[in-house]
Amino acid sequence: MWRKPYHVQICEEDGVLYMTCEWDGVLQALQPVCPQEKWNEAVEKLRAYFAQQGKTLLFTGVEKNFADFLAEAYAGQFAIESDRDNYDYVYLADKLITLAGRKLHSKKNHLNAFRKLYPEAEYMQITPEILPACRAELEKWYAAHIEAMPDSQFIPWERDAILELFADWDYFQLKGGAICLDGRIIAFTFGEQLNSDSVVVHVEKADPNIRGAYPAINQGFIEHEWSGMTYINREEDMGEEGLRKAKESYKPEKMIEKYNAKLIAG
Repeated sequence: MWRKPYHVQICEEDGVLYMTCEWDGVLQALQPVCPQEKWNEAVEKLRAYFAQQGKTLLFTGVEKNFADFLAEAYAGQFAIESDRDNYDYVYLADKLITLAGRKLHSKKNHLNAFRKLYPEAEYMQITPEILPACRAELEKWYAAHIEAMPDSQFIPWERDAILELFADWDYFQLKGGAICLDGRIIAFTFGEQLNSDSVVVHVEKADPNIRGAYPAINQGFIEHEWSGMTYINREEDMGEEGLRKAKESYKPEKMIEKYNAKLIAG
């Protein structure tokens, strides 16, 4: 969904999936997807590819185990730095469902207030039939946010990415949830199973003028669609202060650390 603004390119060769992206004219490689024993081979091929492009090899958003591999196997050849803005927030599914305990008390209060104020609100699974209503809510959210942040590049890119997924919903095989109130969709979200015990939530939108709409869609989606899973990955905060505060307030069980690594020698 981000391939257009980031100019994502992919290549599969000898059992390795290579991915590159470009941001502000800077070519970057993502962590190669392959067994660990092929990491060295993959790095060498990427180094050769970047050299052919007249570029210096730069990895972005790699996980800690790969960063540790680079530090050990290529000692002194990469400048490696933590990328806090792209750490993934991972929560326990049962805690997002129950919101039990003192640390999540305020979230439970917001959810209870929503249920008391809007007892007629209904959780619905996203199907092709309600996608038009989800699009309408997205456009309202987009219009309000682009007015507040007219110079933002991210907001129109995100809008286009979501609309593309909506246009081919069945193909992507995502799971989505929405809340309907007074005949309109006031919140929606979607994600997919990442592995045997984890889910990744890609997008969550809600009407900010309706108290508790965000906690309601957050809790309802996990309860109705993912109650059998252990972990919920709600992705990164991109360094946005408001988003970081919101994600930290749900008390993540753990963070998936991300690193950038730039070739400086060899």
